[in-house]
Amino acid sequence: MIRAALATVFAFAFIFFLGGPLFLYALLSGDTDPLYWAGLQGTRAALRVAGVRLDVRNQEKIPRGRPAVYMPNHQGNADPPAVFVLLPPVLVLAKKEFFRVPILGRAMKLRGFIPVDRRDRERAIEAVERAAKSLRAGNSFLVFPEGTRSPDGRLQPFKRGVFVMAIKAGAPIVPVSVSGSARIMRKGEFAIHPGVMRITFHDPVPTEGCAMEDRARIMDAVRRVILSGLAPEERPVEVVTSEK
Repeated sequence: MIRAALATVFAFAFIFFLGGPLFLYALLSGDTDPLYWAGLQGTRAALRVAGVRLDVRNQEKIPRGRPAVYMPNHQGNADPPAVFVLLPPVLVLAKKEFFRVPILGRAMKLRGFIPVDRRDRERAIEAVERAAKSLRAGNSFLVFPEGTRSPDGRLQPFKRGVFVMAIKAGAPIVPVSVSGSARIMRKGEFAIHPGVMRITFHDPVPTEGCAMEDRARIMDAVRRVILSGLAPEERPVEVVTSEK
């Protein structure tokens, strides 16, 4: 709990002293790069303050010079910042509630992050279309195919929408296995437990030339690759049982 409080105090201090002025600059100039850079540095520092260490593997598999869709599994609240700091500039498909947070929500919109209303199918489809268009324009995305945090740390079923956006844009999908996050910040908890997160990047799964009929095959391929980087207690029970 103390580490969580320290990380929160640090985040607020960072926003007040550096994020605030850079947000105003972005608002007036339309240039969000300094704000993005500051957010990146602040996130890295907050992870250190919280005692979260990253064991990063195969980072060289990140595509260079072309947009991609990065798809990690989602065990807890530590996942987004931990993966975010390892990637080249990315946009994010995020639940709409984040965009209601003062300053943060406005900054996300300025940068081009896209809100998703998971309760409204029509708006969710619109968000996917916007993301596909942004991908075609050259922007990479960070998305969590499970759609929400796992309640027990085990890999959950995937949502189809994020695969639709990748196929429509012909962008490669980079599967990312996040292991150990559930022990650091559990769902429903504010406390941060110091520890190590292992983050493994895998070979990109191509979607160029694929059609919607290929979606199930691509989903299965991405899921199998992510599973390969997880511990037995992080895999679905039926998968662990079948391996015995």
